[in-house]
Amino acid sequence: MENVTDRTSNPFGMRPPCDRFVPGYGDANADFHVVGDRPEVHGGLDTAVPFTNDAGRRLQDALVAAGLFRSAGDDPDVRKTFLSYLHMCALGPDEPPQSSYDDLERFFDAELRAIAAHVLLPVGERATRHVLETYTAQAWKTDVEMEALHATEIRGSGFLVVPIREPADWDGTHHDRLVDGLRTLRSTDYRREADLGRFNPGDDPYLVR
Repeated sequence: MENVTDRTSNPFGMRPPCDRFVPGYGDANADFHVVGDRPEVHGGLDTAVPFTNDAGRRLQDALVAAGLFRSAGDDPDVRKTFLSYLHMCALGPDEPPQSSYDDLERFFDAELRAIAAHVLLPVGERATRHVLETYTAQAWKTDVEMEALHATEIRGSGFLVVPIREPADWDGTHHDRLVDGLRTLRSTDYRREADLGRFNPGDDPYLVR
């Protein structure tokens, strides 16, 4: 089922309980969903678009090279890609308590399920841990080693997960590893859908993961 909205910013009209927030941005019919931490970490306070600080631009450049963006900038031109945060509210420089993340998780989860992307790209340890614990069948009880997980593929529960190390911590290898990994992924059947329509009368497809 196709999403009906053609809005790029906040396509589902999320209204979290805060005065200032950075909503999701991108293609509501995305195949790739980039998941960040919060605006103070990954940008957007001035632009209202996730990943528009210095570290976010570094990530954007890699996504352009990998074919997920057509162009980078304050208003990036995305290609079947959506950007959002676990904690979309801007509450100041201090890290919010876990209770605040818990309260806002319902907005993130609703957006994630509405987008229904095939590939989740969590950025940084917090986002990666949340995605692995919530959207995969694997138990992650030890530290999440972002260096080892960076740009690798992990099978989720209906999703493919590709963690991304915090862009502010990248060295000269991380850009190329991510670009190569995403290019390789895009050349495969990353949707992993089966057409059950062949069991129904008529010619309409019925795709499931």
